[in-house]
Amino acid sequence: MKEIVITGAGIISALGVGKEATYQAFVNQRSGMEPIKYLRTSHTDFPVGEVKYSNDELREMLHITPSEAYIRSSLLAIPAVAEALKQAKLENRSGLKVAFLSGITVGGMDRAEEYYDDFLHGNSKNDYIDLNDCGACTEQIADYFGGFSMVSTIVTACSSSANTIMMGADLIKTGEADVVVAGGCECLSRYHVNGFNTLMILDREICKPFDRDRAGINLGEGAGFVVLESTENARKRNVEPIGRISGYFNACDAFHATATSDNGEGPYLAMKGALEDAKLKLEDIDYLNAHGTGTPNNDLTEGIAIMRLFGDRIPPVSSVKAYTGHTTSAAGSIEAIISLLAIEHNFLPVNLNFSHQIEELAFSPVTDSKPKGYIKNVLSNSFGFGGNNSAIIISKPD
Repeated sequence: MKEIVITGAGIISALGVGKEATYQAFVNQRSGMEPIKYLRTSHTDFPVGEVKYSNDELREMLHITPSEAYIRSSLLAIPAVAEALKQAKLENRSGLKVAFLSGITVGGMDRAEEYYDDFLHGNSKNDYIDLNDCGACTEQIADYFGGFSMVSTIVTACSSSANTIMMGADLIKTGEADVVVAGGCECLSRYHVNGFNTLMILDREICKPFDRDRAGINLGEGAGFVVLESTENARKRNVEPIGRISGYFNACDAFHATATSDNGEGPYLAMKGALEDAKLKLEDIDYLNAHGTGTPNNDLTEGIAIMRLFGDRIPPVSSVKAYTGHTTSAAGSIEAIISLLAIEHNFLPVNLNFSHQIEELAFSPVTDSKPKGYIKNVLSNSFGFGGNNSAIIISKPD
């Protein structure tokens, strides 16, 4: 069986552009949550993890003219893909079967909201109609770079980009691709804010994952992409791995459209399956990057699932959602890259805003960034609406 390694990674979020800016935010325990600035909405009382650039500033950064129709999700994804390709020495992809996989759920909703009246009564923004489709975003990103032999989109809500990484690993194992660029992107939209507000799960303060007094999520936006290939292919290309995909698993408990079962069955099955796929023991996991949205349901049921699986061997657990916000479809890949940074720099992402342990849980989240030893294996969870639960184990390269 082919070993799948990561040879490049790129990220953009409320913490900044690139891996170094992201790492520094964790070193300084700095949250990216701020009042809404760029999204036009009446709900300005909710803190969000906005990327600190307007669409015009992103266009200028990427040398895209104002006349070209681009949605914000694509504008966020392109810098992340570029960083990943550069690190993996993949600017030239000739002679390789390189697939591009992207996870997204909202697509071009941000522009559809903005130009809806023009769609009905004018003709100046019609180029944006087709871009509302999720697949159109992936195609737009792929077209910006060119040279991909396969392009595909995964839409499974908040596990979308985690599932692209899993699909990418499968494509390499079966020989359908030599290299896969996998990840996801998502921008904020009024659809996002209004929808989650209707569910009554938005926190009006910076969120408090795994805290007794947690009140809900903060929404975020961004993109994260990794370059996957076999160890043999990386060796042929003379590129050094920065991580390994040791195991992964997806499980759907089909319990509820937006909630997890009381015993955390879906998360439990996903984590258990990933461990079995990686052929690792419970004690081999050095850090667990939890989905940890800050909602009463998620943090309790995910915690119960962790206790079910690990028993008295629970590893350090934390959520990074108070740093980046919940970046929905991009969360899995963004947090996979944060997991890579934890391995590379040997630190534990501190769980911001924790004060009181959840009474039903036998553990508290990470409050000290210094690990007891070296971080070699990280289990990263991503759970989507509808019970689409994914877990990936990212390991230190051999």
